[in-house]
Amino acid sequence: MKNMKDNPQLKPTTPDRSYLRKFIEKFKTHQNGKERKILIERETLPYLIILSLLNAFLLHDFKSGISSFFGSFIVIFLLLIFFYRDLKRYKPAYLKKKKMMALLASLIVFTLIISRGFEHIFLVFSKGLGVESIVMHTFGIPLALGPVIVVLIFDFHTAITFSLILSLMAGIWLKTSLIPLYVFIGCLIGAFSLLKCKKRTDIINAGIYIALANIFSSSAILLIMGFFDLHSLYFAVVFSVINGFTVSALCFLCLPAIERLFNVTTPVSLVELLDIDHPLMKQLSVEAPGTYHHSMIVGSLAEAASEVVGVNPLIAKVASYYHDIGKIRMPEYFVENQTGCISKHEKLNPHLSSMIIIAHVKDGVELAEEFNLPEIVKDVIQQHHGTTLVTYFYQKALKEMETPPSEQDYRYPGPKPQTKLAALIMLADAVEAASRTLDDPTPARISGLVDKIIKNIFLDGQLDECEITLKDLSEIKKKFEYILAGIFHRRISYPEPAKEKIV
Repeated sequence: MKNMKDNPQLKPTTPDRSYLRKFIEKFKTHQNGKERKILIERETLPYLIILSLLNAFLLHDFKSGISSFFGSFIVIFLLLIFFYRDLKRYKPAYLKKKKMMALLASLIVFTLIISRGFEHIFLVFSKGLGVESIVMHTFGIPLALGPVIVVLIFDFHTAITFSLILSLMAGIWLKTSLIPLYVFIGCLIGAFSLLKCKKRTDIINAGIYIALANIFSSSAILLIMGFFDLHSLYFAVVFSVINGFTVSALCFLCLPAIERLFNVTTPVSLVELLDIDHPLMKQLSVEAPGTYHHSMIVGSLAEAASEVVGVNPLIAKVASYYHDIGKIRMPEYFVENQTGCISKHEKLNPHLSSMIIIAHVKDGVELAEEFNLPEIVKDVIQQHHGTTLVTYFYQKALKEMETPPSEQDYRYPGPKPQTKLAALIMLADAVEAASRTLDDPTPARISGLVDKIIKNIFLDGQLDECEITLKDLSEIKKKFEYILAGIFHRRISYPEPAKEKIV
């Protein structure tokens, strides 16, 4: 008993729970009212003022006086403060990335510049056709372009808030009370139609849906304003259809440039990464076939569990396919690629073996940079092992070495998963690998294994730095069990065909 206490290697390791103390202290500070609620940070204020001035300038009618400009500036500034507070409350991760915030601000300005240009073109066009209504040409302005791009790059919530801000700005610009309603409906339909975009034709379909929505809302506006007749309806339909197809065309033109300029990912580019003819996928399937098959199963597990925890299934599948690409460098040192009876690690000491295993993360990040994989995939490659222990070689070192080794030398460098996506891939990766060790994979044994793996990862503190909840883990466990039960289902052994008796 005394020896156990003296030997530090035999003492149970306690996961770091310092984050709990910090959380409790923060909670107490908040409860005592010592933490001041700030509407907007001092360093953010100048950027909002500059953006508000720029937008006010773009929307300003130069026939009006300076008072109109300042009035527009005040309203736009308040709208942008609302937008900022909404992001801070619901999407704080975006605020930590300056690149994403710069992109969001650029999209507001870009949408207004494009819209001003098309408004001038359609005004001249409508006058040439002898259209007398002052609102008719505004039905063709492609303001839905901004929200459509936002929903593809950011998310649906941000696209809806963006739509609201943009439609209210349109009201300031066009000075027509019903136009914000028309703009918001078009933006809303555009965002909804691309909520689960998986191919380029979805963008064309979004343009059709926007055109149909615009036809109904423009007709309603004509009825409300008392301008409804066949002549007005005809031009309303024409401009509404032009609006929808202009949004689709501009989206096709702008997306590749935005992806390259800001190094961001859209569902369209993610679908292209799922192609098995991608150079990395082909190389993985040829040089590390076991890892390739493992990645496919991890993709199925992650995709099945993604929706229940609020992760994009497409991103989960792509990240799963590429999470182990680092094994291409030394495939024969990983058990799933070993075909012979003798392992490459038998002639190596445990520490060197663990270094080779751990190095696949660094190699994976390097390959991801070489092939220009999205940042979100690089993050998953780097985080999908967190700071977990390479248990097999650590235990082997404990048995073989006289001096107990440092546990830190046998741990992955991290960081731990920072997002639900990275945590999901970590769990799927560990569960799939462990499931291969089951001799008789019955549903009960599969359930026990999945539960054990998830608990071990949780108790090791690997999920401390992401927003995953216990409810999420429970839902993930159910999905994993269902998929694995399907993969390891029993088959009926067919009897040998009876041989005919020779008479």
